[in-house]
Parts: sequence; structure tokens; C-alpha cells
Amino acid sequence: MIAHSEPAPASAEAHDPDLPGPNIPGVQQWRALVEKVLKGAEFERVLVGRTADGISIDPLYAKASGVPRALRAEAGRWAVCQRLDHPDGAEANRLALADLTGGADALTLVCEGARAARGFGLPVAAIPAALNDVHLDLIRLRVEPPPFAGQAVSAALSAVIARRGLDAGSLAVDWGIDPLGDMASTGTAPKPWPELAADAPVLVGSLRASGFTGAVLRADGRVHHEAGATEAQELAAVLASGVAYLRALEAAGVPLDQARRAISFTLVADADEFLTVAKLRALRRLWADVERACGLAPEPIQLAAETAWRMTTRHDPFVNMLRNTMAVFSAAVGGADVITVLPHTAPLGLADEFARRMARNTQIILAEESNIWRVADPAAGAGGFEALTAELCDKTWGLFQRIEGEGGLAAMLASGAWQAEVATAREARARQIARRKQPLTGTTAFPNLDEAPVTVLMPAVEQQPVTATAFPPMKAARVSEPIERLRDHAMARDYTVFLATLGKPADFAARAGFARGVFETGGLRTTGSEGFASYEALIAAYRASGAHVACICSSDDRYDSLAADATIAGETLAEEAARGLTAAGCDLVMLAGAGGTRETARREAGVSDFLVAGMDVVDFLDRTMALLDAQDASSVTEGGE
Repeated sequence: MIAHSEPAPASAEAHDPDLPGPNIPGVQQWRALVEKVLKGAEFERVLVGRTADGISIDPLYAKASGVPRALRAEAGRWAVCQRLDHPDGAEANRLALADLTGGADALTLVCEGARAARGFGLPVAAIPAALNDVHLDLIRLRVEPPPFAGQAVSAALSAVIARRGLDAGSLAVDWGIDPLGDMASTGTAPKPWPELAADAPVLVGSLRASGFTGAVLRADGRVHHEAGATEAQELAAVLASGVAYLRALEAAGVPLDQARRAISFTLVADADEFLTVAKLRALRRLWADVERACGLAPEPIQLAAETAWRMTTRHDPFVNMLRNTMAVFSAAVGGADVITVLPHTAPLGLADEFARRMARNTQIILAEESNIWRVADPAAGAGGFEALTAELCDKTWGLFQRIEGEGGLAAMLASGAWQAEVATAREARARQIARRKQPLTGTTAFPNLDEAPVTVLMPAVEQQPVTATAFPPMKAARVSEPIERLRDHAMARDYTVFLATLGKPADFAARAGFARGVFETGGLRTTGSEGFASYEALIAAYRASGAHVACICSSDDRYDSLAADATIAGETLAEEAARGLTAAGCDLVMLAGAGGTRETARREAGVSDFLVAGMDVVDFLDRTMALLDAQDASSVTEGGE
């Protein structure tokens, strides 16, 4: 078994609540001040974060002993890469030339049917037209072939290069052959893994015979990340893929020193700066351990990063620009050799020239104006980054060893065990998002129901489910999809919620804002949050609103105040409002806040649900929408009669 040589450094707190802090000046005084602010609350619970892999993130770290490492395979800045994915060769060429003129120095040839094409992509026959006037000897070229079809794509591209009389050895082409990724995304394999693995050296040998020296095989984390993998799971899958390809090449007689240069790596960069930086740094350390175990002196790997499909949202897509900016910054700090930005409109369809320009300019500004690339390994020596990198290495190595113990990634995919592990992580993340513990700006936080529309060249293509699979495929999914379906549904029906605010703004503003955020997350517009002079005015405003749903909003003190003219002895303002709204024809009455000791009385008065922090917003909105749909159907039936 390959030995992992990177120990995890101790963090400042060592995750021990009994320790006041590291023995460095000022920390114990800081800890004492923090304890006063916490007023008895548990330090670990309030100030120590946890990643999806269970790694602790402390609020304070000591300076680490790490030294800068030369991360990139080549000196200089990373390559700014743009996707070549328009289905028409001539139009793809026009867009590519605009990208290259506008500052890009790498292209990704996204072929029709490739898992990264998302319903678009360039037909193989259109490759010559798409590359017309593109100086292949001056740029990097990455290839995204369809599953198990890398040989056909490589033959077509090789023919273009040969016709131009270019020196294949001088070109920087990453051929992107990833049979394990293809197995994961399709849930199939055209032949048993040992035979599939034996095909890889044949293709490598063919391209080497043609003079190409770049990477042929790709250990790609995107299929795992898009299916919901944690950082350690993505790294472990990439590491396992790389080792599997090394073994396949070695078995065919390729010396390991040559075999490692036939493999490139791709990771996902998302809006979490700390984890993205740590993830990229961790992969380089982990692969260096693999090389040492093979008796090789470590060499810099070819590492590409692509901004996360999983984090993009269809609603308020301009926020995707901000997410992409953080992802590019993090990938650059983490030492990526090539970075590709998915345009901010990608979830809505094929990006137009504006979206493509924003994608490349995001990188160019960070490279040329912010000069991030001029510092080698800027996270070196920073306690937080070094600790997170090392702990991520340890967590990944444990997963990698387990994959190896199960017979490798191909075996775990065939059994469905790997898919089940990733699904568990995906479901845990979905619960966090549903409870708004992991906010999505513009979707679950600060939703904008009147957002400006964006343009795309072609609308998004609905991906058809994979059929006739031999094992469960790893389906790509964006984390915002469940909320987007609810919002689209509600906005198509123009559902509205009346906010029945009680008292003065100081009483209701906080909970009215909370309720508005919950309802607008699901596309339910709100009205009536300005306050009312009297109970009668509130009921009149509700009747005039035309809404079928009302949510009572105020403070606990106001809720519990006795109603002045209550028809039922001891009835509070909250119960009076609920009874009045129900009598006025409201189909659903809700209350912002917990029911407390009066929950039974409030339910009897007509309150059907309580909105509280930490609730499952997706489940709540789903139930609310179902009731509204039923009311609509009932109204249509009655109207027809």
C-alpha cells in the first residue's frame, strides 16, 4: 500500500475546548475576551466550523512552518481557457477567435455528447471548421470527448493538425480520455474494466507515435463533484483514477516515468475560498506521495480547474459572476495551470458573447490587474490554509485507501458503493440548503423576483435520464434545482402571500422580513407588510389583496397580548388575527415564530403552520404549493360547474 507522508499540523486550538489556545502572545487574552462575549455558550459549537468531510475549521491558527512550493508545471500565470461548445462549426470558430483576440490563451474543444456539453457541443465533423484560423501552436487545447469515444475525436483532431503540417511535439494538447469518469457518468461500460484499461495504453502509444507529448488520460473530479461529492471524495476519486491509469500503462510496459506524464488532473473550483485553495494544494501533495511510492522523484502535475457547475443558479444569474470570481481567485492561489470559467448564464443555456467575455475577463482582471500569479504558493505558511490542506490530505488518503481496498474505483462504481457514498454527502448538503444553513444568495437568501432577464444563444436543453445502465450513473445536479422548480411553479401561477403585520414596525419588521424571505425563496410574492392601524384595517387589507395565504408577523410580546375586543375570553392578538383571517376566507393562515405554549390555541384559531429559523424551507414550500394547487383546482372545478 502506498504510504502517505504528509502529517497534519496541529491547529491553534487543537480542537480541545479545555485548552485556552496556543502558546503565542495574545491568544489566551483573546480567548478570555471571547468567553465573555459567548456568555456561557460552547466555544466549539459557536466558533469552530465543520466541512462536509467533518474537518474542523478553527477561528484562529498559529503560524505554520510551511514553505512556498513551485505549484505550476510552468513558470508564469495560468492559462485562461474558454469553452468551444457551439454546435455550429462556423459560429464556434467566430466565438473562439473573439475569445483569443480578447485575451484567452487556451480553448476547450467540447464535443457533442460529452458530459460537459450539457446538450450542446461541437460535432466531430465540425472540428476543422471550428479551428479555422486558430493558431494551435500558440495556445493550449483541451479536449472533452463523448464517453468512450476519445479515439474518434483524437483521430479527427490529429488529422487537422497533420493537414496543417504542424509539429505535433510542439503542441500543448490535453486529450481528456477518462474511461473511469465515463463509467461514472453513464452507469455503463462497453467492456469489462480490465479490457477498457488495456485500451488506454494503445491510444497513448498511437498519439506518442504521431509525435504528441501532452497528457492523454485525465483524472477528472468534475463528475464526482457535480454528483454531490465532498472535497475529500472528489480528491479520492481523482487520486484513484490517476493510480488506475498508472497501473494500466505500467501493465502495458510503459515506464512509470513516462506513464505519469500521460496523465493530467482536473478539479472543481467553487466559491469556498479556503476549501478550494486547500483542495488544489492537497492534490499536488497526494500525487507526490504516489510518485514517491513508485520510486519516482515528484514532478509538478498538469492541474486544470473549472468553476463549479453545482454552485450556479438560474435565478439571479448575475450572482454567478461573483461566485466565479471567488472560484477563479481560489484556483489561482491554489496553483491551477489552466482555469475555465463556466459563463454566468450557463444554467440557462448556451452563453452569448457578453457572457463569454465576462467569463474570460474575470480571469484576466485577477491575473493582469491583481497579479495573483506573481506569488508562488501564497497560502504557504498561513496556519489555516496549511492545517486545512494537511487535514484534507489525511481525510482523502483514508478514502483512497478504502477505494483501493475495495478493488479500485471501477469496482466501487460497478457495485454502486461509491455512488451511495456520494449520494449521502449530496443529501446532507441538500438538508443544509433546505434549512438555509448554507445560503444561496439570490435563491434562498435575498431572492429577487423581479430580476432582469439575460440572453443566451440557445435555451438550456433538458437532460434526458440515462437508461439501460449496468450500475447507478452519477447524475450532475446543481444545488439550487429544488428551489428553482418551486419558484418557477409559483411564479407561473402568480401566487401571493399577505403579511398580516401586528403592531408597530419595531414589533413586526424582523419576522416580516424573515417570512418574506421564506416565501419569495419559493416564488410567492408578498404584500401588506407596512402595518395596519387597527384589526379591522388588517382584515380589510387582506380582503383587498386577493391572496389565499396569510402569514401573521410580529413579536412574541405582541402575539401574546390579550385582544381588546376578543369574542373568546383570554384570546390573544395572534389568535384573534388568525380567526379573523380565516373568517375572511383565507385558505391558509401561518404565523412567523414558534407556537410556544399557545400552539394548540393558535392552531384551533386557524394557524396551519409556523415559520421558524432552521425549518426545512423546501418541504414547507412544497406543502404550501400543493395546498394552493389543490385550492386552484377546486376553484376551477366549481367555476366550471
